[in-house]
Amino acid sequence: MTNLFTDDFKPTPYWWDAAPLAPASDASLPTKTDVLIIGSGYTGLHAAIQTARAGLSTLIVDANDCGYGASTRNGGQVSTSIKPSYDKLKHQFGAELACNIMAEGQASLDYIKSFIAAENVECDYQPCGRFHGAHSKSAFEKLQRTLDASKIKTDAFVVSKHDLSSELGTDVYHGGVVYPHHASVHPAKYHQSLRNIATNAGTHLVSFCPVTAIDRTANCFSVTTKRGTITADQVILATNGYSGGLSNWHQRRVIPIGSYIIATDEIPTSVMDEIMPTNRVLSDTRKLVYYYRPSPDRKRILFGGRVSLSETDPKKSAPKLHQELTRIFPQLLGVKVSHSWTGKVGYTFDSMMHTGNDRGLHFAMGYCGSGVGMASYLGMRIGQTVAGLRDKASAFDDVPFRTRPYYFGHPWFLVPSVMAYRLRDRLWG
Repeated sequence: MTNLFTDDFKPTPYWWDAAPLAPASDASLPTKTDVLIIGSGYTGLHAAIQTARAGLSTLIVDANDCGYGASTRNGGQVSTSIKPSYDKLKHQFGAELACNIMAEGQASLDYIKSFIAAENVECDYQPCGRFHGAHSKSAFEKLQRTLDASKIKTDAFVVSKHDLSSELGTDVYHGGVVYPHHASVHPAKYHQSLRNIATNAGTHLVSFCPVTAIDRTANCFSVTTKRGTITADQVILATNGYSGGLSNWHQRRVIPIGSYIIATDEIPTSVMDEIMPTNRVLSDTRKLVYYYRPSPDRKRILFGGRVSLSETDPKKSAPKLHQELTRIFPQLLGVKVSHSWTGKVGYTFDSMMHTGNDRGLHFAMGYCGSGVGMASYLGMRIGQTVAGLRDKASAFDDVPFRTRPYYFGHPWFLVPSVMAYRLRDRLWG
């Protein structure tokens, strides 16, 4: 396509059209607080709701706009978030902890559903289910084996290649698995509602207030920001892929990876009904996974993945994403791109999220690209822990948060890894 972009193309998230970021806060910075939360995404806001409602003075600071990071840039897919299989977890940690971890994934899915209902959150929540496509025959066989070995009842079922048209209008997959209880949200509307709930509970939120240092004293923390110093009894680090060098310990354990998403121009209803008849969210088994879905109004497709060997600007990544989208759905060859954007995913070396505390600094992070439900859930759990409502946040407290030799926050291995995974996806599945 010679002219890929619409006349009103925006290099910003599609989600921001309906739910813009909050205006920059000009609120004064308190000098003392019971709980200081660094990061205003899903993790930080859910933690703040718990601590503020428990009667603790709660302050959230963010280096940028409130919600500027992945919480308003993601695809809005809600899953159980656990990437390793039960068998792999059992081999690493034993049967009991493996079961507990799998149960935490299901608990995160149940929590966000119940929270949205209880708090009357307006976020286009749809319990649409997810189709996970097998990009090769061997990947399909592995999906079947993994489903059979699962210890958690999910009601998931296999879709053969012969029956693929019931789920998708494409023949590129060798079948797949449907997880009927997975869901979708409008991520920016969801964040906007969380922000309102947190502030109504008494949370003080200050944007454009980057933290430059966290110092431990005998009984509290002294936190230096560009707008002043704060004394806090407890601190929660909720920065995920945007953590940077604020805490060297965490920087060595979280890998910031760029992910890219496009939104198409409006698609005729007949075409949408042909290619996505079930309205599910979608993903596949590639190491360099693609994730996509219809927009909440079923007029566009949001299509994301990692298509660049190095971080690039959204207008350069858009043609690559569009090429993959139209490879899967040739019916969309003439459809243009209205939005293209990028965000940072917080990945970990074991492909799992982690929570706990490092010498009194509480944290929840490392959602590995599946953070809508889990960031909400772990944010809530760590907020309860800080408020003294439970002893630990979750089973992830029992999982070692490991780094690797020679990794200090700059993922020098990313380019060769992406090249190797891309070759593997093409040749062996």
